Amino acid sequence: MRLNARPLLTLALGGTLLAAAGAQADRSEWPESFTMGTASQGGTYFVYGSGWANMIADELGLSGGGEVTGGPVQNLALVHTGDIAFGMTTMGPAADAMAGQSPLAPGMVLDNVCAMFPMYETPFSITALASSNITSISEIPDGARIGFGPAGSTSDTYFPAILETLGVDFERRNGGWTDLGGQLQDGLLDVIAFAAGIPIPAVSQLEVQSEVNIIEFNEEELATTLENFPVAEFSIPASTYTTLEEDARAVSMWNFAIAGCDLPEDLVYEATRLTMENNERMQSIHRSAVTTIPENVVHNKVLPFHPGAARWFTENGYEIDPALIR
Repeated sequence: MRLNARPLLTLALGGTLLAAAGAQADRSEWPESFTMGTASQGGTYFVYGSGWANMIADELGLSGGGEVTGGPVQNLALVHTGDIAFGMTTMGPAADAMAGQSPLAPGMVLDNVCAMFPMYETPFSITALASSNITSISEIPDGARIGFGPAGSTSDTYFPAILETLGVDFERRNGGWTDLGGQLQDGLLDVIAFAAGIPIPAVSQLEVQSEVNIIEFNEEELATTLENFPVAEFSIPASTYTTLEEDARAVSMWNFAIAGCDLPEDLVYEATRLTMENNERMQSIHRSAVTTIPENVVHNKVLPFHPGAARWFTENGYEIDPALIR
């Protein structure tokens, strides 16, 4: 069944009418509803993913929403099995999944996962209460209780290994970001090691209630981390948090939205189009979406692109290696 143009033209996105391509989409095999896998409440994935799902559902006339998950590693597995249609992941866990090295499915290649569009970089940052007197990574005391986010998340997968490589001795704790922020404030944790898009809601909330230290990597720690892990150098702008007086040195991984490779091409095309053509609306969902722009499609060298997503990018002049199209 094909939709005529008139009903679609009643749907506006930020005051802009849906493009004619949306009216021609073949919806005969579209699901009536969809789920977007995010991460724990209090993190950027949850805010970004839930907002995106609501936008796409509204604009395409579907039922859809975000779902709390364990984050990027679990999202890859859930999309692969078809338990969720869409998800969000970082390039490190994606590379592991494609190599059959996912900690959730050792030995299984998770190859029913396709890239849709670039989201933002995930900085790896460390926060402690100012009262702890921890102002650098080297000052984290032996046996420190460190919260690494949900089990299986990007933060939990990579941050413990990074800190071990930098000589930190710690007790590993897991949980949602909001919960870990509360534990830090209550003295049940010494440090939280975040891997999440900035500003991290849990950190912003902590700043309102307590004095905090946002701890950066020194030059030697940065060089060691870059040498040993699939991350890039990153600078957290001072404007991100009221605590920061100057930019903070960190590392990051790129995030991409993902989709089941067997989803209808027109559905993924429309979801990609709406996202890429409405960056102002995306930024109203979360500030990190300032980098949710087509030019950043080049940062995926790991996952195959869904043919629906690849069609939008190539139609709009963005080159994608044909070998990376499913």
